[in-house]
Amino acid sequence: MITILVQAADGTVLASSEHPEEAFLSVDRVYQPGDVIRISGGRHLRIQMDQALPSGEVYLPDEKMTWPVPCGEHRLAYAPGLFESPRHIITASAVSANTLCRIRNVACNPADLRGDTDFFPHCTANVETRNEACFCARNVIDGLRLNTFHGEWPFQSWGIGAREDAWCLLDLGRPVIAEKMALTLRADFPHDAYWTAGHVVLSDGSDISFPLEKTGDRQWIGLGGRTVRWLRLERLIKSNDPSAFPALRQFEVYGHDL
Repeated sequence: MITILVQAADGTVLASSEHPEEAFLSVDRVYQPGDVIRISGGRHLRIQMDQALPSGEVYLPDEKMTWPVPCGEHRLAYAPGLFESPRHIITASAVSANTLCRIRNVACNPADLRGDTDFFPHCTANVETRNEACFCARNVIDGLRLNTFHGEWPFQSWGIGAREDAWCLLDLGRPVIAEKMALTLRADFPHDAYWTAGHVVLSDGSDISFPLEKTGDRQWIGLGGRTVRWLRLERLIKSNDPSAFPALRQFEVYGHDL
């Protein structure tokens, strides 16, 4: 049974819904700090946390997830007014076996959050520019590739604060067959610099180097059908542009579940 539950900070249940295959919930509330959405009832679900957020697949190792509604500065990575509207729609449905076997972007998770999570995919990094939501790692798997500006939604990105040792870790939560990945750099030139090369380290021990170009288009890197649980971007080499600000807009991985 798939269940959606919304709770206030004090534990009061504000709304709930359940269904064997596809649950829908309408919530009449301007979200307050401490509000939490809880979803349970399967390991592979397609969820949409609000009608103004894209949907995405999530993997729940314990068949449940906790989603604190973003508040304060965290909201700058989302559409303006999203969480202040008086009505919200949340959906959750089972992902079919046929879908799991199909090649798709297994990294996309618009519901990813900063900090620890109990659902995947999940992105973390060793640096995020000024520790601001607009530049945090979770932005690179939100499904958006608008990259001709920088800052608030829809131009959020992973910023590295000019660190030369920056890395970004994408944890898929379970092993998948990874065929290729695509990087979309932030391309707010000349404000932005770019990386000319980098490495991706895979959970199976592989270390793949790749070149990058000064472009806002997707740049593809083959992964050879390896079985991986996580991928880490590292050893990113900055161009000699005067700008100190290379950044990543989107990190996609195309493959399928085992």
